[in-house]
Formats: sequence, C-alpha cells, structure tokens
Amino acid sequence: MKTSVIFTTYNSPAWLEKVLWGFFAQTYQDFEIIIADDGSRDETRQLIQRMSAVSPMPLRHVWQVDDGFQKSRILNKAIAAAQGDYLIFTDGDCIPREDFVSEHLRHAEDGCYLSGGYFKLPLDISKAITQEDVNSRRVFSPDWLRRCGMVMGMIKAWKLTLRGPLGDLLNHLPVKASWNGHNSSCHKKWAIAVNGFDENMQYGGQDAEFGRRLRHLGVKAKRIRYSTICVHLEHGHGYVTPEMKANSARIREHTKKHRLTWTAVGLDQYILPDGTPRQVSEEKNT
Repeated sequence: MKTSVIFTTYNSPAWLEKVLWGFFAQTYQDFEIIIADDGSRDETRQLIQRMSAVSPMPLRHVWQVDDGFQKSRILNKAIAAAQGDYLIFTDGDCIPREDFVSEHLRHAEDGCYLSGGYFKLPLDISKAITQEDVNSRRVFSPDWLRRCGMVMGMIKAWKLTLRGPLGDLLNHLPVKASWNGHNSSCHKKWAIAVNGFDENMQYGGQDAEFGRRLRHLGVKAKRIRYSTICVHLEHGHGYVTPEMKANSARIREHTKKHRLTWTAVGLDQYILPDGTPRQVSEEKNT
C-alpha cells in the first residue's frame, strides 16, 4: 500500500527539522513525506532542500502564498499532490516515535480512520532536543524527560512507553476517537469522498469537523492512542483570533446538526473525482 505522510508547517524551521529527524528514523521507510507549507519564508524552503539531500524517503514541498492561517487549504493541496493510497496526518511540531508509520499501517482498515495520541513537551525541552536525542529515542523515555525537569506520573508515562498487545488493549478504553490533526490516518479515497478539509474554516476544530463528516459517511473511528505516539513541541498561537474560533464553531455545529458528509469549498478544487490532481498554482515541490 503506497503511503503518504502529510503535515503542515509555517515559519518554524527549527521545529520542522526536529520532526524530519523523527521521520528519517522510522523503522519502516517505504513512504513519502509531503510538507504542506502555509506560506513560510525562504528559510523553510532552504531547510527542506538541505534535508531532501539526506532524506531516506521522497520529500516533497507543497507551498502556498501566505494568506493568514489557511491550514485547510494547504492540506487539501497536499492531499491532491499525494501519491499514496493511504494518508497519515500529523503536524510540523510533532516528532514521531520510531514506530509511528509502521503502527498506523498495522492498524489500518478499509472503512475506518485511525485516531492516535500525543505527548506535550514544555518549551525548554522542545528547544533543547537534538538529533541524537531523536535518533537514540531517549526523547520518548520518561526517565530522560524527568531528568530534563518534566514531572509525570505512571499513567502519563504510559503514553510514551506502551507498545504491542498491552497498548492494543488500552486502545479500547471508552474515550472518543476524534480525528486529531497531530496523529490520524485514513485511505485517500475517504478524504476524496468527503471533499477534504473545509476551507471556510481557519483555526478551531477543522480536523474534528473533517472527522465528523467521515463518520457521517459511515467511516468508523478507530482509536490507537496507545499504539502510535508523537511528542508535541511547545509554541505560541499568535495567529489565532476570536473571530476564527467563532466561525469554526458555527461550521462545526452546522456539520453536526445537518449530518453533512461534504464541504462545498474543499478538495475538489485541486483533484478530480478519480484522484487525478488538477493544475494547482503556487505549488512548489522539492
């Protein structure tokens, strides 16, 4: 099954580099990476060019002009550009554990989307992480994080350490499996079937709204919180406005009330019903 990993970035090359270290260290490496760039400056493009030269898998850069926070728009362009039949979504501030891709593929089912978990790091540790910390996997070690100053109990540490049958068992705990932008996946055909992400939405639950449309269509949510994990690097949200959040809340409620399966402003601008990409302007592939 051809696989594409998609994540967004915006003027955060230091965080982007750490995330790419995580994907370069995956135990399963037969996938492509698509960096969905929501208008970053040239420093990000230069970083991606440098990382492409040492990447063990194809690395592509899909870019659009900076027009404020337009995550839904750049995600749709990335989906259209993706060559994989199966799409794994995360964020440009989330370092994946070494089994991130392999676990998504192990749990993948037709007619389901997968909902994974994440572990938030404070800003000081986020800044201090080195490539060796990622390659050695100590960034996922509770003992190492405690030595760096984090306080965590046993249950929180389980997020980082559980694997295999025990992780599979805890995945069945009765917790809602929403579509998480930091750690979710589905077959590409289902993203096409609901017309991708709603471009009327900016910040405020566009990922969850996409997942709700999938569920309305009959795609089941499957929780894999204890099987796939990424560590989330701390950062600010200066781009968020009250108007963005209020607009997104209205759209989420409308989707829920009317059990919508389709967004009128979505993926079909960039992709034909058979999956063939349309010609998209402002797209740069590296």
